[in-house]
Amino acid sequence: MEGFAKKDNGKEREEIFSKAVRAGKRTYFFDVKATKRNDYYLTITESKKRFDQDGKFHFEKHKLFLYKEDFDKFAEGLTDVVDYIKKNQPELEPVEHKSTEFTNVEFEDLKEK
Repeated sequence: MEGFAKKDNGKEREEIFSKAVRAGKRTYFFDVKATKRNDYYLTITESKKRFDQDGKFHFEKHKLFLYKEDFDKFAEGLTDVVDYIKKNQPELEPVEHKSTEFTNVEFEDLKEK
């Protein structure tokens, strides 16, 4: 999506670079944008597909803005917590889905006696 122009309050805002990462039921969007003074910043958007009761779907989005003066501290903090989880979280065994057994019921069995 390099060079994709996006409108912001009627004004064109250029996305400098964009990367989408699909992870299970979520998609993460990493977008490099520029301020009016041409300073680059990063937006990280988490998008999840949600279904309403009527079956229609919408995307629930959460957005984080990260400015270049915070990149190093953010990356260090993220690395620290990811390393902690990898080191301290016990390996989870895969969950096996057991098939549910159903009893075969005939309509005749439901008649009152």
